[in-house]
Amino acid sequence: KTIRANYQGDVGPHVAKAIYGIKKLKLVKDEENHQVSYLASYIGKCYTEGSNLYDTDENIKKEIEVINKKIYDRSDEEINKIYDWGRKVTLDAFEEIYKLLGTKFNEGCYFFESVMAPIGEKIVRENIPNVFSESDGAIVFRGEEYDKKLHTRVFINSQGLPTYETKEIGLTVTKFEQENPDLSIVVTATEQAEYMKVVQKAISLIHPDYENRMKHITHGMMRFADGKMSSRKGNVITGESLLRDSMDMVLEKMKEREMEDVEKKKISEVVGVSALKYAILKSSLGSDIIYDPLKSISFEGDSGPYLQYTAVRSNSILNKAKDFNTEDKKEVPENVTELEKYLYQFPEIVEHSYESLQPHHIATYLTKLASEFNTFYGNTQILKDENKFAEYHLNLIKAFYQTMKNGLWLLGIEIPERM
Repeated sequence: KTIRANYQGDVGPHVAKAIYGIKKLKLVKDEENHQVSYLASYIGKCYTEGSNLYDTDENIKKEIEVINKKIYDRSDEEINKIYDWGRKVTLDAFEEIYKLLGTKFNEGCYFFESVMAPIGEKIVRENIPNVFSESDGAIVFRGEEYDKKLHTRVFINSQGLPTYETKEIGLTVTKFEQENPDLSIVVTATEQAEYMKVVQKAISLIHPDYENRMKHITHGMMRFADGKMSSRKGNVITGESLLRDSMDMVLEKMKEREMEDVEKKKISEVVGVSALKYAILKSSLGSDIIYDPLKSISFEGDSGPYLQYTAVRSNSILNKAKDFNTEDKKEVPENVTELEKYLYQFPEIVEHSYESLQPHHIATYLTKLASEFNTFYGNTQILKDENKFAEYHLNLIKAFYQTMKNGLWLLGIEIPERM
């Protein structure tokens, strides 16, 4: 059984920076009736404004730190109003993206930093001085005392506020108390690798029974040719805009197809999502994701749409074969093709991907499998009366289609009826 949990960062310096930006640029009025995506984008612009000023103006930095404290203690009516509005907008925006991606989380497994912060803070304070110690008005964990590869991190800052590290402790303990998993897997960006080692060490000292049941894996950043996308610098491309652009490019590619507009739109959504998912999942864990929008929607080669197109093509052959008589075409060929050999490998690939927590092995495998199918299809006349191996070939295609369907399902990719 797999439990899918979601951890939302609804408090912290990033929120304070956004609220400062909103105060400076003014709160959007409810009666203007903007879409959630517009409002979320506006909050992003306000965050950029606040973040840049935080880095360049010492006085504004102090103002934002005051806002951050007020977010926690709910002591300012204006800040509370902005916070509550912004939290709802951003959570609604995330739900829209999850819906587009087909992503679902288990009921009761939406966790929030605002809830985890007091839980973590209580645990940290209860473990002074056995695990944590005071330093210059803050509470820290000296990781290097337990492992020379670790370092000291602040868990409660000098203002008395819990840091990300403390919230992570609250989250971990809550998950184990609520679900008691055999293994808790946390996925973050590569930048958090060293930070998480320190946090997990601190947790293992408090709860030794958790030590071998925590696993942290990392992914790189998505980059375009001009480098890392940065929300602080303001050149961010939102997840929703990336998805919409992908769908629009697929729709443009399909404009000459003889289909109803409604069907074209549905297919563009399914294929557009697959283009983005595959581009991410084909990258090995820890490495950066180099996203090329045009290559990602190609129906040829290393892309999600290529895999979908090949699967649709194979299913189309099976549909055409429904009225094809194979009674006198039941011979089995002596030679085995590369297609059969690759099909045989599927269970091993899935097992290896599972054990190593590396989904890119499945993505790579499916691309090779699709290539072998296209070679087989190009060299074989299947629905011909003279094909004495027709039944065998059709069963082989059935096996291929089912394997593609299973493999793409594991990657969260749907196969459309046609393309």
